[in-house]
Amino acid sequence: MQKLPKVSVVIPVHNGEKVIGRCLDAVFRSSYPEFEVVVVDDCSTDRTREICRSYPVKLISFEEHAGVSKARNTGARNASGEVLLFIDADCIMLEDTIQRLIDTKLRTGAEIVGGTYTRLPEDSHSFFSTFQSVYVNYCESRNPENPDYAATHCMAVDRDVFLKLGGFIEGSYIGVAASVEDVEFCHRAKRAGYRVVMEPQAMVKHVFNFNLYRSLRNAVKKSMYWTMYSLDNRDITQDSGAASKELKLNVACYFSSALLLLAAVALPALLLAVPPVYALNLYANRGFFRALRETKGTGFMLKGIAYYTLLYPAAVGAGAAAGVLRYLRYVKFGSMRRIKAEAE
Repeated sequence: MQKLPKVSVVIPVHNGEKVIGRCLDAVFRSSYPEFEVVVVDDCSTDRTREICRSYPVKLISFEEHAGVSKARNTGARNASGEVLLFIDADCIMLEDTIQRLIDTKLRTGAEIVGGTYTRLPEDSHSFFSTFQSVYVNYCESRNPENPDYAATHCMAVDRDVFLKLGGFIEGSYIGVAASVEDVEFCHRAKRAGYRVVMEPQAMVKHVFNFNLYRSLRNAVKKSMYWTMYSLDNRDITQDSGAASKELKLNVACYFSSALLLLAAVALPALLLAVPPVYALNLYANRGFFRALRETKGTGFMLKGIAYYTLLYPAAVGAGAAAGVLRYLRYVKFGSMRRIKAEAE
């Protein structure tokens, strides 16, 4: 029987007093036989440190806010396990999550194994939180054998490989803004010859606390930084997890329809082109819509379709436009100082 590796669960946290206790409770309910927990407090000003000290964790505290990339890298350097498992402080790990990740790792030989969100989040009473959790689960589970990346809400990686690659990027918009540092790391690992796989049954429940405003704000932020990275990486059309081709088509159809409606003021015949564009969008995203129905029924699916096709793409498109402008101003032709300041 193959010996199971020791796992170091690394959790960055900043002002997480409302979630860190639930996160740690879940970790210590894990069925996996050998693991440690390393918490890196990124200069919290609430009760986060006090709460963490009541658990048997290795607690590292920053005196200045540095961002999650530096927090995760510091946790990795202070870990003793052969495998690092990165999760977020607002994630509730299932009892079998570690075991499923390690089983897949041993079966496939992959250096990096990702998990995903449960379809129902911790705050499943919220439409917007459930919508987001289903979306991420659907996108991250579609291609388990060759995903574009594994996300740090549930990422297991060999510690020696992680350290050899230099960990997550620090000191740029990627490491400071904390949206795509996991994507960049996995791309770098693949280029170095390492393998990334997904285990869709290794899951964490996320605490979103989304309402309409928070959902749209999240869409703008994620789209903005993802666009900046994609432009820098020259893979803007790549089918990349949550930045899926379906979502990109959704945004394209939304703005195409808007332009057709505006142009129809002068040429009414253009109205006839709008329904086929919308039908194409519905067909292309049918897998996601099926996941919505499977999670909470037909009524939830219909509400999700309306939100996804009529409002959500406006936020994603606005974020993408902002990402293009910020990329040109700060990355291509400017400095990183302002981005760092804004991220604080």
